[in-house]
Amino acid sequence: MLTYEPGDSVGHRLDARSKLLLQATFAGAAFAYTDPVGLAALTALVLGLLALSATPPGVVFAEYRGVLPFLAAAPAIESLQLTAPWVDPAAAVGPTLAAYRTLLLLALVAAYVRTTPVRESEAAVGRLVPGKPGRLLGLGVGLVFRFLPVLQADLARTREAMAARLGDERSIRERVRIVATAGLNRALTRTDRLAVALRARCLSWNPTPPESTFGRDDAAALALALALAASAAWPAVAAAAW
Repeated sequence: MLTYEPGDSVGHRLDARSKLLLQATFAGAAFAYTDPVGLAALTALVLGLLALSATPPGVVFAEYRGVLPFLAAAPAIESLQLTAPWVDPAAAVGPTLAAYRTLLLLALVAAYVRTTPVRESEAAVGRLVPGKPGRLLGLGVGLVFRFLPVLQADLARTREAMAARLGDERSIRERVRIVATAGLNRALTRTDRLAVALRARCLSWNPTPPESTFGRDDAAALALALALAASAAWPAVAAAAW
């Protein structure tokens, strides 16, 4: 389950704002360099960042195993044609590169979630966006990070209970209906409990944020982010110069 894992890696020591900036500039570079050579370089960078964040690639694949079939289906669907020769492999090249680029971005998201406490994410968003809008966005981020793993656990328990009662012998449609209905009921119940808990704890719009530090690791992350931003802007600058 994709949640925060305490540790002492470089990724854990970075400020949340540095990691958010690094992700944003990486996304810009990923959209600027969509050819295989560019994606290969970005892959090497992602593997290095995952190693610095103590996030094995196997963990990333395990977390996104439900998303991988959809990423693989896009190129297959794009290659199909309604006329002969029915399948055009060349048409699948672009969607395949786009799906792979999405996987790289998801890998960085996994590293961010595993190395960043929810409270620090809330504070980072609140510092980047001033005033009550920033606090509202930070609160939304915190609720998603705290609520989503709980819902995932509920769905996993529902599937395990259904399998223990020979539910896997039912049709796919029936299994989806049971899991979706149980998940929705659990989500509504937990939402009501969450609302009561927030009122009981006097939710504050101006909480005391955690201490923010900017060290040498953050300076290196900032330098890498600036390099990625420059590399993302370079194709547009070069095209304008020509």
